[in-house]
Amino acid sequence: MKSFDALVVNKQDDQFSVGVQQVSLQDLPEGEVLIRVQYSGVNYKDSLASIPNGNIVKTYPFVPGIDLAGVVVSSEDPRFQEGDEVIATSYEIGVSHFGGYSEYARIPAQWIVPLPKGLTLKEAMIIGTAGFTAALSVQRLEENNLTPDKGAVLVTGATGGVGSFAVSILSTLGYQVEASTGKEAEQEYLKKLGATTVLSREDVYDGKIRALGKQKWAAAVDPVGGEPLASVLSQIEYGGSVAVSGLTAGTKLPTTVFPFILRGVNLLGIDSVYCPMETRLKTWNRLATDFKPANLEELIQQEVTLQQLPEALPTLLKGNARGRIIVTL
Repeated sequence: MKSFDALVVNKQDDQFSVGVQQVSLQDLPEGEVLIRVQYSGVNYKDSLASIPNGNIVKTYPFVPGIDLAGVVVSSEDPRFQEGDEVIATSYEIGVSHFGGYSEYARIPAQWIVPLPKGLTLKEAMIIGTAGFTAALSVQRLEENNLTPDKGAVLVTGATGGVGSFAVSILSTLGYQVEASTGKEAEQEYLKKLGATTVLSREDVYDGKIRALGKQKWAAAVDPVGGEPLASVLSQIEYGGSVAVSGLTAGTKLPTTVFPFILRGVNLLGIDSVYCPMETRLKTWNRLATDFKPANLEELIQQEVTLQQLPEALPTLLKGNARGRIIVTL
């Protein structure tokens, strides 16, 4: 194999480019496992990596793509053999280590998860980083005593990748799900995923943050952050929890201590990038079993080739995401 296709972003002085180029194995960074990539996905970080001032890529030229699934071509680590089907997400992939937008990827063995029984490579990337983050969120809520009989669970940003999967996973597990979105036209989509009720953004946050509001939800999955998260915290039932994984509404959290000290509310931070391998393996196995949505195909917004990828990447930055965009290599 002399060369293969990869999507390369490059920045020299004021010139920025995104396009498919020929790359060789010598261009790939170090790692014990060489993978023939079959699928990748489009995440918010990937969209940021495709613009000049996204502050994701550290050095250029670079191959983005924070998640991938494929087949092992060769391995210097005894945990993986030629022909093994594997998943690689998070860590430095697609940020400072060449990522999934390439026909071949060389990845450190300690970043790789064997494909669990019950998932195909394509299904693994329909799930991708977004679905994995949603699953981590639900798992943490369960570890903090959430059960379906406790009451309704709110999902904010419900049409995005994390939100869509949270709705789907919670519904699969038998929870009553209230899905919040700013996109009125997507009510049918959210109902298909299993939402019991679809709320507007204003139903969750009307522009006023109260120290304590009416208790509405047993728990919440929040990939939004910012002022809406402060509003959600004030409306969680006694002893309930909120799993936060995102910041699309901003990084500041203008709340008071009252939800925590008067209602015993828990704010659970969800990190899918550096979460321990033990947790990672457990979560992927649950995504192949009890967490696996029956309607996985419903979560695909678009399936694109490497050549079509540059047109698809800005979708998330424009707020037009609905579920997942997956890349077939």
